Amino acid sequence: MIDPVLLAIGTAQTTLIVIVRYLATSGGFAWWTARRGIATGPRDPARRSRQIRDEIRWSLVSAVIYGIPAGIMIACWHYFGLTAIRTEFDTAAALWWLPSIALYLFLHDTWFYWTHRWMHAPRIFKAVHAVHHASKPPTAWAAMSFHPWEALSGAFVIPLLAFVIPIHWTALAVVLTIATVMGVTNHMGWEMFPARWINGWFGRHIITASHHETHHARYTCNYGLYFRFWDRLCKTDKGLTSF
Repeated sequence: MIDPVLLAIGTAQTTLIVIVRYLATSGGFAWWTARRGIATGPRDPARRSRQIRDEIRWSLVSAVIYGIPAGIMIACWHYFGLTAIRTEFDTAAALWWLPSIALYLFLHDTWFYWTHRWMHAPRIFKAVHAVHHASKPPTAWAAMSFHPWEALSGAFVIPLLAFVIPIHWTALAVVLTIATVMGVTNHMGWEMFPARWINGWFGRHIITASHHETHHARYTCNYGLYFRFWDRLCKTDKGLTSF
């Protein structure tokens, strides 16, 4: 039986973690960007300050929305044992460790691609997705700058997978780390990977800032989150931005 008090406590704790994770990750990459002397976001300082404030404000709202289903997932795992998250690390878990990470990322990327593309339909874009594209160009603080409805559409995906597809808790931690880091670095306005990576196998398959910046510039292309697979398959991949 689920204890609502424990569920509420777990959800509140996880929500706080999501908020702190956003502030630490986006703040860390924003600091790194500034240390490198790279100017991102609008050139006008006043407009840039307003944009960053809006990005942080929307992102904090999104962090709460993301924290609730994540908290339910963690509480159901930790207190009630109702998820497919595993703690034992036997041979089967070791063999499934990397495939589970790849499967979670692919399914998350698939959901993101199609919902993201749908959100660019004119009426949905105006009502919902325009909040994210108000960042022109985005900064590292824009990683979670979503309208609440958009945040809700993405918040439940990984928690839901954790109820149906077995995964070791360390593999799930890797998935969440990748999701967080790529969400920030793809918006920070410069490419952190060397050119030989971007022009090689890695850049042909993995989305980085060079790929996602093109989406923010052109809107109707490059919808993916982690991989270029769906963009290439659906002919919505329009190449990379040169920083």
